[in-house]
Amino acid sequence: MSSSTSRRSFLHCAAAGTALASAPAWAQSGAAPSGWPNKPVRIVVPYTAGGFTDQMARMLQVGLQKALGQSIVIENKPGANSIIGVDQLAKSAPDGLTFGVVIPAFTANTTLYDKLPYNPTKDIVGVSLMGTSPLVAAVSLDAPFKTAQELVAYARANPGKVSFASSGSGSSAHLTTELLKLLTKTDMVHVPYKGASPALVDLMGGQVPLFLDPPPNLIQPAKTGRIRLIGVASEKRIPSLPDVPTFIEQGIDGLVGSTWAAVVAPAGVPREILQRMSAEVRKILYSAEGQARLEAMGTVAEGSTPEECDRFIAAETQKWGRVIRDAKVTL
Repeated sequence: MSSSTSRRSFLHCAAAGTALASAPAWAQSGAAPSGWPNKPVRIVVPYTAGGFTDQMARMLQVGLQKALGQSIVIENKPGANSIIGVDQLAKSAPDGLTFGVVIPAFTANTTLYDKLPYNPTKDIVGVSLMGTSPLVAAVSLDAPFKTAQELVAYARANPGKVSFASSGSGSSAHLTTELLKLLTKTDMVHVPYKGASPALVDLMGGQVPLFLDPPPNLIQPAKTGRIRLIGVASEKRIPSLPDVPTFIEQGIDGLVGSTWAAVVAPAGVPREILQRMSAEVRKILYSAEGQARLEAMGTVAEGSTPEECDRFIAAETQKWGRVIRDAKVTL
């Protein structure tokens, strides 16, 4: 897995196909059918309120209400590593009145589970990627390593004795740490938590020495000296943590992992509605208010077309599927 492969290469390549070439003029222009939407629009969030996915969905709410002239209702449907909410979305009518927001677990579930109640490639289509937030490695103050190199050296010398926390099995934090294990040929023990908050509490308390998470949850504890940040799983350093080197800088090529959010819809929604929704999402992301909210979350805006979103999700499914198989990850 090459570290030179950037998410943006998937987002900025030319759109495949010319499906709209023979469509009516109003469809080619991206205009939605007259009268849409004629009812409130739902956004299904397959996680509890307050988390990263929910925050990303709610930042769209006010802007979409103004743009579409209808109420935008956020519906939290947590459970089963996002499967419950995504299944509801997949089985919703493709009338352009129900959308959803998914994160990396959606792509991981394709490989993690032998059978899903929906087909992720046929029942769900992309609308727009929203943003990405690189993961940062944090260690407890009493951990016997203070840098990425020291972590790898210690883990190699003590196989099976280093534990790492995650916000849940199949989460981006879990799989990025599994990728770290594969790249460094180390053996570390996964300790899954029910969310990032309890994992961070145990990291600060010294019950677990290593935890990867997006910047927003880690910056303040690091500033107050309760944890130590040792590496960023991205190709470049991030503005919110300019003094924390990437893993690539520290000799661990290929360790790139982030959490991200994407707006998706049930398959069958008219293409012109997907295009209109995608355009409105991008306007919100790149507005001054949207940029400020994303920056506060340590997230970079990554708006995309529906076609680019589909390709991004396919690439992430392939990438994490390979990691899951190679690392023999099971739930």
